[in-house]
Order: sequence, then structure tokens, then C-alpha cells
Amino acid sequence: MMRIALYEPDIPQNAGNIFRLGACLGVSVDVIEPAGFVINDKKFKRSAMDYINHLNYKKHENWNAFYKWAINKKYRIVLLTTKSSKSYINFTFYKSDILLFGRESAGVPDFIHDLVDNRLTIPMQPEARSLNLSSSVALVIGEALRQINLIN
Repeated sequence: MMRIALYEPDIPQNAGNIFRLGACLGVSVDVIEPAGFVINDKKFKRSAMDYINHLNYKKHENWNAFYKWAINKKYRIVLLTTKSSKSYINFTFYKSDILLFGRESAGVPDFIHDLVDNRLTIPMQPEARSLNLSSSVALVIGEALRQINLIN
């Protein structure tokens, strides 16, 4: 089943919102450590509320552990990045996708761009740098779930 992965997230409120989104939509969330906060951080808990009790989530010690696990489980890793010209709107998603989102402060390292199966972007106005992480996740997971017929 499709998953959301957060690479070394910086901001607990964003991660909490994404956990809440995952719980509401029935999508598992992977956190690739090290994160800029502890999962039981007060700010994280305030954002995630009690939704964390209704979510399947997995913490991975680091990128290598996550990547090995994902490949072993036969997931396709789809990176969302501002460093791509391929729009998520024109992409065909599969149930076996992990939608990977980078750190709020720095995205993902270049070597990860080279390892992933696909790199996509969210089209924006040219003068805009990027959307909020939790907003980006909501846009893309909504389209992906619509395509695989999990939401109408």
C-alpha cells in the first residue's frame, strides 16, 4: 500500500500535521532519522493530536536502513522536489509507491536524487520557492489516492 516518507524532518508541527493526514486517509508514514525533534515532542504531539494512535508509522534509523527496507519490500520511491520539471499532475501513481519528501530546510542530498525511481515537482509560480511541507504532502497524496481509486 502507498506510503509517505519524510526525510529527516525539521519541523515537528509539519510532521504532526502529516501524521494526522496519514491517519485520516489510511496512509502509513515513514520517518527517516535523524529528525530535528523527538516523536514525543510537545509541539509534534500538539499537531498530531491523538491521531498518532490511529496511524501505522515506522521510524528508520537512517537513509540506508530506509532504502534497504523499501527495496526489499519492492516499493517504488517517488521523490517530490523543486529540482524537477516533471509535474506530479502528469504522473501515474501505483499502490506500491512511497512518496518521499525532503527536509524543510534542505530537501534531500544529491545522491538520493540519483537513487530514487522518479522525481516530481508541484507546479508553482516562478517567483515562489516552495510550498509548506504538509501542504505539499496533502496535494500529492490526494492526487495519488484519487488515481489508485482509494478516494473519490
